[in-house]
Amino acid sequence: MTRYTLTAAAALLASTSIASAGGIDRAAPSTSILFEEGTYVELGYSYADPEITGSVNGAPLASGDIGASFSSVAVRYRQDLTDELSIALIFDQPYGASVDYPAGTGYPFAGSTAEITSQQLSAILRYQVNENVSVYGGLRALRATGDAYVSAGPAFTYYLDSESDFALGYMVGAAYEMPEIALRVALTYYSGIDLTLEGNETPGAAGTPEATLAAAAPATSFEVNMPQQLHLEAQSGIAEDTLLFGSIRWTDYGGFAITPNTYPTPSGNLVDYDDDVFTFGLGVGRRISDELSVSGTVGYETERGGFSGNLGPTDGVFSLGLGGEYTMGQISLAGGIQYSWIGNADTQLGGGATSTFSDNSAIGVGFRVGYSF
Repeated sequence: MTRYTLTAAAALLASTSIASAGGIDRAAPSTSILFEEGTYVELGYSYADPEITGSVNGAPLASGDIGASFSSVAVRYRQDLTDELSIALIFDQPYGASVDYPAGTGYPFAGSTAEITSQQLSAILRYQVNENVSVYGGLRALRATGDAYVSAGPAFTYYLDSESDFALGYMVGAAYEMPEIALRVALTYYSGIDLTLEGNETPGAAGTPEATLAAAAPATSFEVNMPQQLHLEAQSGIAEDTLLFGSIRWTDYGGFAITPNTYPTPSGNLVDYDDDVFTFGLGVGRRISDELSVSGTVGYETERGGFSGNLGPTDGVFSLGLGGEYTMGQISLAGGIQYSWIGNADTQLGGGATSTFSDNSAIGVGFRVGYSF
C-alpha cells in the first residue's frame, strides 16, 4: 500500500469539507501529514457553495438564498529531525461561518450579514517509540475575526467589527501502525482555545443603516471559548491496493456561544449551540496504477434538534464525495468533489413567529499539490 493511495483519501476528506451544521468547523483536523515519509510539503485549496433557504411559517415570506460561498487554503510541511523524531508545521483556516440575507425580500432578517474567519498555525513533534507505536503533540496558535450587521425587522439593528490576537492551545495524540497491512489508528485531543475579540459594536433602532452604526460604534472586548475536540482516525488495507478508512470526531459545542456586550436579545448570544456534535466519515481508496488512485467517501453529522440560530439555520449534514490523486515522480496532484445534504432547521423570529429552513445543500471542491524532497 503506497503513500499516495492514503493521501488521496485524506485530501478529499480534509480539503473539501463544508461548514459543519453543528458548529463553525470548516476543515476537519487531520494528522495525516505526520505520517508522510522524509521531507514533504503540500498546498491545499477548497471552495464551497451552500444553498440555504427558509420561509416564515404561516406567512408567504421567503428568506432567499442566505448561504454565502467561501474558500480556504492550507499549507503543510513535514521533515525528519532524527531517525525517531519528526516535525510538522501547518497553516490552515479551521473555523468559519458566512450568512448573507438578501435585501428587499420582506423576510424579518433581510439585509443581515455575518462572517467569522480564522487562521491557525500549528507546530507538532512526533516521536516513533518503536515500529508500531508513536506519540505526538504540539502547540496551536489561533486567530479569529467576527463581523456582523443584523437587521431584525421592526425590532432592532446591530453592528459588530472585531478581531483577536493569536491565542495558544495544544494537541496531543498517539498512533498504532502495522505497515504490512497499512493499518493505522490515531487518537488526537485538541484543547479549547480562549480568544479575546476586540473592535467596535453597537445596537441601533430598526432600519438604521450599517454605515451609520459603524460610524458611531464604541470600542468593545469580549471572550470566545473555542471548543475542545477528540478525533479518532483509522485505516486498514482490506485487499491488495485497496484501503478502508474512517474517522469519528467529537466537538464540545454544548454551551458554546459568541456573546458580545450589547447584542440586544434576551440571551445576548450572537451565535450559540446547546449540544455536542459528533461527525463520522467512512471511505474506500483504490490504487488503479502506480500513478493513479481514487477514493469515495460518505460523511454524517448528527442533528441537534430544537431551534437553530438565525445566523446559522442548519442542523446536521449527510455527504458523498469522490476524489483522486495522480503522482508524477516527486509531485502529487489530488482533488475531490463533495455534495452535501444540509439538515432542516427551525428558527425563532420573535413574537412567537418561527421559520423553517429545508431542502438545503452544498457543493464543495478541493485541490492539493504535494512535493516530496
